[in-house]
Order: sequence, then structure tokens, then C-alpha cells
Amino acid sequence: MADPHFLPYQVRWLKDQSRVKIWEKSRRIGATYVQAYEDVRDCVLGKVPAVWFSSADETAAKEYIQYCEKWVRLFNVVAKGLEIEEVVDERNIKVYVVEFTAGPRISALSSNPKAFRSKGGKVGLDEFGYHDDADKMWAAARPCITWGFPMRILSTYNGKSNRYYRFVQDVKKGKLTWSLHSTPIQLAVAEGLADRIVGHPLTDEEREAWIAEERANCGDEDTWLQEYCCIPVDESTAFLTYEMIAKVERDDIIWELADTQSDLYVGVDIGRRKDLTVIWVVERVANIKITRQVSVLERMPFSWQREALFRVLAHPRMRRACVDGTGLGMQLAEEAQQAFGKYRVEAVNFSGPVKEQLAYGLRTSVEDVAFLVPAEHQVREDLHSVRRVTTAAGNVRFDVAASEAKGHADRFWAAALANHAASEAPVSVGDIRTRRRREALGITRGYQGAYLP
Repeated sequence: MADPHFLPYQVRWLKDQSRVKIWEKSRRIGATYVQAYEDVRDCVLGKVPAVWFSSADETAAKEYIQYCEKWVRLFNVVAKGLEIEEVVDERNIKVYVVEFTAGPRISALSSNPKAFRSKGGKVGLDEFGYHDDADKMWAAARPCITWGFPMRILSTYNGKSNRYYRFVQDVKKGKLTWSLHSTPIQLAVAEGLADRIVGHPLTDEEREAWIAEERANCGDEDTWLQEYCCIPVDESTAFLTYEMIAKVERDDIIWELADTQSDLYVGVDIGRRKDLTVIWVVERVANIKITRQVSVLERMPFSWQREALFRVLAHPRMRRACVDGTGLGMQLAEEAQQAFGKYRVEAVNFSGPVKEQLAYGLRTSVEDVAFLVPAEHQVREDLHSVRRVTTAAGNVRFDVAASEAKGHADRFWAAALANHAASEAPVSVGDIRTRRRREALGITRGYQGAYLP
């Protein structure tokens, strides 16, 4: 029979009596809810004299206390709720309290390390990855459990440059002997979360659809990975950050190529099954490369891909195209060269050094706000998905961020190829002037002996 209050992953957390437990979790799966129950239970059973619970902000602290009050009523014990103020650094901070007549008390406060000084008892650190100063909070909170009291740490991820991330990694590596619980949204849904939210039992297909809808409504892949999938994302490792991309995003720059007045340049990344074929067209106006068309061809036969590409290459304003000539793209690149000439179509072999040159060329243009892109979600996420990785052998590799994103940053590489095509414009031919033989000899006098046989 299913537990009327808790789902299986919550029950596992409750049954774990380890002194220190840490939970990497999805958002809104009821972690704080079940922790409130454990804290009330420990106070009712006399296991702890006090619970000191810190949340990332005051609103979360208040919500935790409301959960505690619910469990107090379930245990049918006498307690009262208080809202008091404590002076910390000459500032009044609110502390929400549940005080039991038997003696123990639960205090919830926002993230202020000094508020934990001189305290003793059980400690809970909620959304620890989002505390303003997690290092100072830990230094203040850890001594509270010196006399054998338990510690509970719960959080979603907030990048990799914080103490919470380091704690989880140290537990996984065996450097810390704490108990680790991991509950991504996929596990929570498999164990009944979506059923509880919807209000009735769901089929496996309905649960998958529920997850897909949540992911689609996330807005960006990093949010989905960190807030729901227990996968930390370090924005500092993104080759193109969201901030960089935002500066080159423009609305209403995609238009019919027939309206183009300046020269066009094309980048093509070839795919067939899992990957996408992307045709990226830019118009160069002075030194600015403006995206005019992004065609995504998914699981399209090569004959159709060839037709779509040749329509673009046949445009009278098309000056140069760089086509992925690696693997599957070799045939299409060769056919394009045969039809339009090797001067207009360059087959690019995606070796490591070439990819590095293409990637850095695109980033330089983005940093200079010289490569404008459409303000579209899929374009933004593809550009942001690339990470620069240095292997143990010292080689540079460009990988897609850890995710289930479709393809391998195909739009990124198509854009990089288009940027390269536009950056390698034909050199203009200047005026050619001649001199009389006597003038030429006078200019070069003194140099012939050094450089001529």
C-alpha cells in the first residue's frame, strides 16, 4: 500500500539515520516538506534539543515552518508558532519558530552565518548551493553538531564553483563518509510525483509526456539540467556565454534571400540521422555579418539536402560557401564544388586544429558584435552548448554540454563555417601602375646585390 504522505524517495530519506545526509535533487519534489517531518519527529521523540534550519531566503524559511506546523498537528502534540527578531550585525533578522511545550524548538532563518554562532543541535541547510556565503555558513553551522547531533544538507545545483558542489563530489569520491541521496526529476516522476501533482495515476507514456512538457517549458537547457536533472552546469566553461550571445541577437533579421542587396556567404554542417544538416547564410554589410537564413534539415534524404543547398549556392549574390566535407558531408561538398567551382565552394575537413580555428573565429566575431544572429531559442541553446575541453594529452576538443540535446551543436558549426566564409572575402584588385626603367633602378639601388643573384 502506498504511503499517504510520502513517495518512495522521500521514505528512503526518512529511513536513513546517518548522522550527515546530503541530497542532490530536482526542484519541487517535496524535499523540504519531508525534512520538516523528520525535524518535527526528532523533536517529538526527544532525539534533539533544537533544530536550526537555514534557507536561502526568508520566504523559504517561512514555508518550511508552515510544513512543520502541519506535522505538529499530525503528531497531536502541543506547540506554538512564534515570529521573533534577532539582532545580527546591528540588523534585525526574522526567525520563525515552532516551540514545543516539552522543551525542544525548531528555528528557521534565512542565510546568515552569524545567526548560527553559539547555537547547538540539529542543523538543516536548505538550497545550500544558493546561500550567499556558503563557506562562512558552513564554518558557523558545522560546530553546532559537535555533540553528536545530525546534519542535513539539501540543494539543487548552482554551477560548480561552490561548497555544495564540492561536498557532493567528495562524497562520490569517498573523501567524505556522508550519506548521499540523488533524486533527479526522472526518478521522482517514476516514483509517483507527476501522479500526485495531476491527482490520479498516470501511465508510463503520460509520465514521459509530463516530463517532456516540463522540459519544453524550461526556457533553456542549463535550467533543465541543474534545476531538474541534478547535473551541474558551469557557465564559465561555455565557449559562448548567454551574455555574449545576447549582445548579438536581433529580431527580424531573417528574410527572403531575394531581398538581399549585399554579398552572401554560406556555412553548411552536414548530418543524416542523429545530427542535423544546417545551412547558415549571412549577408556581409561592411564588416558586419548578418544572419539572413538558417535552414535546418532533419533526417532528410541527401537528394533533398542537395537540392536545398544548391538553391542557396545558385543565388546571384552568393560569393563563398564553406561546407563540412568530413565523413557524410564529403559527397555533398564535392558535388557542390563540381557545380559551382572550388573557388566559390570550399570543402572543410573538420580536424581538431580546423575546428579550433573555426570556433575561435566565430567567438571573436561575436565578441566584436560583428556576427548577428536571430533571437531564437534553438539558435541560442545550440550556440551556448559548446564547451572547450583540454584532454589529458593536452589536445583541445570542442564538446557539447552534458545534456540530451539533439545533434552536436550543428547550428554552432554551421555559423562558424559561415563566419569563416565571410571572413575570407576575395581581395579587391587595386590600380596597377608602372614606372620607367630608370626610376625603378633608382628605387632599388643598393638592394640588388643583397637579394639578387
